[in-house]
Amino acid sequence: MRIITTVAEARSLVRSKLRVLVPTMGALHKAHAELIRVAREHAGRNGEVVVSIFVNPLQFEPGSDYERYPRPEEVDEEFCQNAGVDFLFHPNVTEMYADDRSVFVDESSLSNTLEGKSRPGHFRGVCTVVAKLFNILAPDAAVFGEKDFQQLAIVRRVVRDLNFKIDIIAVPTVREEDGLACSSRNQYLNLEERKQAAVLHKALRAVAGASEKSAGDVLALARKVIKQAPLARIDYVELVDSETLQPAEMAGPNTVLVFAVFFGKTRLIDNIRLG
Repeated sequence: MRIITTVAEARSLVRSKLRVLVPTMGALHKAHAELIRVAREHAGRNGEVVVSIFVNPLQFEPGSDYERYPRPEEVDEEFCQNAGVDFLFHPNVTEMYADDRSVFVDESSLSNTLEGKSRPGHFRGVCTVVAKLFNILAPDAAVFGEKDFQQLAIVRRVVRDLNFKIDIIAVPTVREEDGLACSSRNQYLNLEERKQAAVLHKALRAVAGASEKSAGDVLALARKVIKQAPLARIDYVELVDSETLQPAEMAGPNTVLVFAVFFGKTRLIDNIRLG
């Protein structure tokens, strides 16, 4: 595995094979292993799998956890080596952003709700760094997890509207044994918070198995189950159209239940397709 830390070095790579990118912010875990596995499957034995690790300051709102976000560099490098990654792109902030930067990528339709409403500016940062990674690394395809459902929809819109010739590959959410979606932020949870966080998957299963289909009933059931955990503090619970991300009146084949819930200072997100 070759480790690359500069944009110039990344651009000097001669691409003669199918290249698949797995963009990450590090603190790698088994969900990232699945993203890498899918990337290798898509690239084939002779293709290239590139993992990027960059904790992007632009997607952290003021007062969030940017400074304390985990950065286990040596562990992540070993993780990628063991996973069969060909190239690891690991730039620092000054390599990615000029001090006087003045150009950003904004998506103005899908970004105004859910995570975008709770975290102003977050998707501006996501879109900007994704566009930069696509330009720098020139992949044929890129792999994203469905846990970040809104992010996946927005990245697809960026690719469409900016005419990137890149296939976006979605990977189903990878979960722990109790159903909690794998996330780098899970390590922030104390023992009791981690135990109670399993209620999130319980809420998803309850909604998926319910006969009620109206948005009001679906949301009420999800909230009722989540509130069974005393430490849970709901940010939002919404039923939305899977393409427009606008509120849906009924659960159906094209709808998704999405939510964000705090346990202590740790904010977790999850979703499930309904219908």
